Amino acid sequence: MQTLEPRLPVTLLTGFLGAGKTTVLNHLLDDPQAGRIAVIVNEFGDVGLDHDLVEASTEEIILMDSGCLCCSIRGDLSRTMANLTARRQSGELTFDRVVIETTGIADPGPVLHSLVIDQAIAPRYRLDGVVTVADAATGPHILDTQFEAVNQIAMADLIVISKADLVTPEALERFRARLADINGTAKMLCADHGKVPAASLFGLSAMRADVTRTGLSDWLGAAAKPDPLAGLSGFAPKARPALEPSSLAHHANRISSAAIELEGPIPASVFDFWLDTLVALKGPDLLRMKGIVHVEGMDWPFVFHGVQHIFDAPVPLKSWAGDEKVSRVVVIARDMAEEDLRGSLETLRMRQESEGRAVAGMMSDSAAMPF
Repeated sequence: MQTLEPRLPVTLLTGFLGAGKTTVLNHLLDDPQAGRIAVIVNEFGDVGLDHDLVEASTEEIILMDSGCLCCSIRGDLSRTMANLTARRQSGELTFDRVVIETTGIADPGPVLHSLVIDQAIAPRYRLDGVVTVADAATGPHILDTQFEAVNQIAMADLIVISKADLVTPEALERFRARLADINGTAKMLCADHGKVPAASLFGLSAMRADVTRTGLSDWLGAAAKPDPLAGLSGFAPKARPALEPSSLAHHANRISSAAIELEGPIPASVFDFWLDTLVALKGPDLLRMKGIVHVEGMDWPFVFHGVQHIFDAPVPLKSWAGDEKVSRVVVIARDMAEEDLRGSLETLRMRQESEGRAVAGMMSDSAAMPF
């Protein structure tokens, strides 16, 4: 039976130095439920892979006792994955998915870009999700001092909280609330001394034609609630004020997230103009954008996903059932006041008698993109 998505799923495993992502990875490799995985790790990782799991080693490829593979990045990611692809196609290697472990100080963005635009990667692999490991003990201080760690949280589909046993229940709840304030769309779970059920790490992205409504809802986070004044909703409990220079020392305060729900199909020109304008003005600071959109003239919705200025090809949901035509768009951005982020989303509510008038109105209204 032919699958809807022939590309192999890729999970990006990230987290700041010492968070415990290599411990999570070691447990994953030892889990028979994980299946056959090719694991790509940076050779300068925080902690080495558990040598007890290693069965044999040839060149850059390590065969694990569990049947998983591991290779270190000695060149660029493109060459490493091309090598894995060639050896899989020749029958030399067998694996069904890939896990990429980044270094502790890595920005996930460039790897996510490679999965979309690199011609050696994009035709054969797709992002299955970003998993970020966050240390409950040192995490609050790290979020204050290391903006890379904030980026890793903001880009996550799943946040695995490590070392929860080292803090009080009250401190753990405060940490969870802080993580949710940075990224309200990500799932969270606590690792049991590094152990996480393998199934919870996979199938996180909704960028696939067979995604269920539950899977899409999980990916987009909590449903937006109507605002009687502006009709907008987000994830933070209250809007942040415009950023002051002194506030930039607390890196997590630089992240804003917002969501909008729209009843009825959106004119394609309105959505395209809004997206193109937002990317042109704020591209580097758009940590993640995702959503489901019903477009005028189309029989089914599509899901979209982007990191900064790079977007995956939208996925049409041709099996979508029901008459509901509610679009939902989520944006997580950096150095952008939440009221401005919400203001930009409000432009999608513009409804004109003709698409030409809608776009003209957006272009002439100086408040349409309040940056």
